[in-house]
Amino acid sequence: MSFPVLLGIVILIWLLLVFAGAFEALRHRLLLRGIPVRVHVNGTRGKTSVTRLIAAGLRGGGKRVCAKTTGSAAAMTDPDGREFPIYRISGANIIEQMRMLKRMATLKPEIVVVECMALQPHYQSLSELRMVRSTVGVITNARADHLDVMGPGERDVALALAGSTPVRGNLFTAERDLLEVFKDSCQDRRSELHGVTEDEVAAISDETLAQFKYAEHAENVALALKVCAHLGVDRAAALQGMIALEPEAGAMQVLHVRYFERELVFVNAFAANDPESTGRIWENMLAKHGEIDGKKRRSLMLINCRADRPHRSQQMAEAVVEWTAADKVVLMGSGTFIFVREAMKFALDPDKLLVMEGAHMTEITEVLLEQSFGNALIVGMCNIHGGGEEVARFFQNRAVNEEDL
Repeated sequence: MSFPVLLGIVILIWLLLVFAGAFEALRHRLLLRGIPVRVHVNGTRGKTSVTRLIAAGLRGGGKRVCAKTTGSAAAMTDPDGREFPIYRISGANIIEQMRMLKRMATLKPEIVVVECMALQPHYQSLSELRMVRSTVGVITNARADHLDVMGPGERDVALALAGSTPVRGNLFTAERDLLEVFKDSCQDRRSELHGVTEDEVAAISDETLAQFKYAEHAENVALALKVCAHLGVDRAAALQGMIALEPEAGAMQVLHVRYFERELVFVNAFAANDPESTGRIWENMLAKHGEIDGKKRRSLMLINCRADRPHRSQQMAEAVVEWTAADKVVLMGSGTFIFVREAMKFALDPDKLLVMEGAHMTEITEVLLEQSFGNALIVGMCNIHGGGEEVARFFQNRAVNEEDL
């Protein structure tokens, strides 16, 4: 085969690929036109929770809604509120967003609520501008997490998240410290910014939060309510829809456990894997459950490390020494040496460390029961995957109602 013929074949194949790509892009845009409102949820913490809250609030207001989450267990929710797990043959890939939007479009929703699944900054922008093309954007917050991808600092994380700002749409956020980053992105893409105020967060009372079936954050509820109000749903109706929501697999839960004459409070906070969120939870749980009948409970941190998330271990080790000290810090998972090395730099008492690298769930739970001395507060943190979910399930299966204690 002569060179000119071979070159002609290569050019023909290239043109066919370009045509196929252009045709697929056009078809996807036409599909999106059939979904009047598209909500794209991004952020460091609480993306899954806020996605589910918005969808539940909109359903509570009578809207026909589909939602897609990518949290601890990726799932699609249909207009009747039924969740269906998403099976991935070869791992997560942002192309999944296009497939799921196509599937949701067949259900004729008025609104879709989609959680952003991209981490790389350019993929976050690509996901918004080419795949979701949202009319409403949501950025929960910008915290110091995934710094190896979006870092090195919090501002860099905010800049990466700003890539999901809609074009000529509306952006909602509960972030306050780095709000100017999102002001700039909204100005650039001609969108309107709606920030959640401290007063709006304070309006979510403890009595309201107590009605949820799991531990939810006031900021998440306030943000979701603001989005629902923008989309025409009455606050009371939206809130009732949210309160009726069943907990997601990675949702924070406070479990009261009575096990072999031990009175335990286990807090599943594995999914809150940035130091700021985790520190708030730790101090809050100590304030609420650190004592029983005027006597101090023994306090245990259960930190699930992952060798493929070294930045989280480093950040958590640095932060832990700033929090109210635990009676024991139990390390599980993989790559625990990273936490130990950093913790020693910041003068964490080595006598308080108990390393259980690679230990089975039964070994970990047995040690926690031994260390409880009969009455303890145990807070699981850092990573839900890599063993955290199994430990949480152990305590969840043995939990009782607080009133029965």
